[in-house]
Amino acid sequence: MAFTQELQVILFKPQGIIDLQGGKALSEQMTAIAPQPHQLWVIDLAEVNFMDSSGLVPLVKALKAARQSGCRLVLCNVQAPVRLILELTQLDTVFEIFQTYQDIFTTDKNNSLVLAG
Repeated sequence: MAFTQELQVILFKPQGIIDLQGGKALSEQMTAIAPQPHQLWVIDLAEVNFMDSSGLVPLVKALKAARQSGCRLVLCNVQAPVRLILELTQLDTVFEIFQTYQDIFTTDKNNSLVLAG
């Protein structure tokens, strides 16, 4: 008997500025979906051009909730201004950060899709 577990990817694509107001909107989106074991939450920051310290709150809360639920949360496409705030707060060492969405996934020698990291 063969058994496979399909990985469910939940993709969040915030846009513009993640400050107090934008952070609340992102937090509401993420709390509407309860993280489950074997899910992968991807926060694609390609269209976020600014984030302040209050914008970090929903990211940290989501990471904590994901870890408590056995879910994996990663960031990708982090733009320079956002990367700077992550580096200044040393959160770049806490989050898994990938250059692109495609970099999260890789293929093994059998051409099977596997997760990087």
